[in-house]
Amino acid sequence: MSEELAADSGRPGQMVVAPALDELDRQILEALTRDGRLSIRALADQVHISRANAYARVERLTATGVITGFTTTVDPLKLGLATSAYVTLSLRQSSWRALREQLQTIPEIKHMALVGGDFDAILLVRAADNEGLRRVVLEKLQAIPEVLGTRTALIFEDLGTL
Repeated sequence: MSEELAADSGRPGQMVVAPALDELDRQILEALTRDGRLSIRALADQVHISRANAYARVERLTATGVITGFTTTVDPLKLGLATSAYVTLSLRQSSWRALREQLQTIPEIKHMALVGGDFDAILLVRAADNEGLRRVVLEKLQAIPEVLGTRTALIFEDLGTL
């Protein structure tokens, strides 16, 4: 298989060799993205390969870091998280690493990303209610010295992953 270079998001400025994916790898990833609980037998049947080939490919995709884990998708409303918002942060320059550790301690933050543009980071925040969201934004996020400002966009309806 040929290989191509790709940036490793865990180490800024470093390049790593990423495996090239063929059409069968892409079919396997698509099937597992739809249903991460597929057995190797069911996966092999779906993509029309032997169980041994399916197992070897999933192992390779995992070992090379293409598959980074298997998760469960839950309905936030059924967990009692009725209020969701995207919160953007403006940060002090060069403070992302220190800030990331602080943000990981806030359980209402479900996703965070460093971005370019009018703001520096975006967070997906899920809380039980508006009061919980207010507490996260005004009392927790704005109290962090590296955070210069926040903007909050309420999510009216979560359409899920497309």
